[in-house]
Amino acid sequence: MPRILLVKTSSMGDIVHALPAVSDIARHFPGAVIDWVAEESFTAIPALHPQVADVIPVALRRWRKNWFSAETREERAAFWHRVGKHRYDCVIDLQGLVKSALLARHVNGPLHGCDFRSAREPLAALFYRFRHRVVFQQSAVTRMRLLAAQSLGYALEGPPEFGLKVGRRPGMPPRYAAIMPSASRETKLWPEEYWKAVLLRLEVAGYAPYLFAGNEEELERAQRLADAVPRARALPRMGLREAAEVLAGASVFVGLDSGLTHLAGGLGRPTIGIYCDYDPALAPVTGSGFIACLGGPGTPPTREEVLAAVGRALPAEATHPRPVVAINDDTEPDA
Repeated sequence: MPRILLVKTSSMGDIVHALPAVSDIARHFPGAVIDWVAEESFTAIPALHPQVADVIPVALRRWRKNWFSAETREERAAFWHRVGKHRYDCVIDLQGLVKSALLARHVNGPLHGCDFRSAREPLAALFYRFRHRVVFQQSAVTRMRLLAAQSLGYALEGPPEFGLKVGRRPGMPPRYAAIMPSASRETKLWPEEYWKAVLLRLEVAGYAPYLFAGNEEELERAQRLADAVPRARALPRMGLREAAEVLAGASVFVGLDSGLTHLAGGLGRPTIGIYCDYDPALAPVTGSGFIACLGGPGTPPTREEVLAAVGRALPAEATHPRPVVAINDDTEPDA
């Protein structure tokens, strides 16, 4: 049976986008052993796919801060020992960066990647044995599925299947909404007063809003928003596996362009993605449930657009309409 290594180290949303490629490979090569190299902080995501045999952590983000220290050299040696245990029939760099190409070229196996016109960093193509043309101006999920298909010689077919196997987190209420009001950079943020209107809308519909946070600043933001809505709760910081369990049981998810938003879509949850500084056509939320990708670079969605999408996404309201309740929130966001 073939042994295949996928190199997709970061970020979280990008790793989620690569999961359908695993499902495609497993369908075309039953019994294939598929390993994955990912940054240590994101290894829980590919591990959620049952067809991924081994997730090999790498720590490039941390190592580069002390590249020549004894501890870093020891960790790098341990990484190369682990990744060198096998001879791979195919190594695919799904990242398309110079750093990922340099990493992948030392693996024992033929290396595939995008060509000079397709790679995110064109110089990365210098290090590939096999180069493939994959048009950049299409969704990230499609790009990675196409690269895997061309690398392994099969035709891409059917909708993307994320293959995630995650159970519902114990202790959560029967009906709740999951919210991610924070993101990796400030330009992605949406006004807090708009978020309060969304949380109130969800509560009126009978869905307790549960807000995620990844660090202290995000936790403070989540708590401020939760304090404005009686049944809203700011979730404590948790690991990615635990966060996925919360997402798996959510009736609806509303979030900024973040890894959790893309994970919610991949889990088949009704998902509303709010884009403020990136083109959703290049990295849309993708999944089998209701999906709305709103906004774009410099054109964040209005409060009314998101509220309308929430109304379309709520599963209970589709079969048991509730009376419309006015939300008296005329406060303008801070400039």
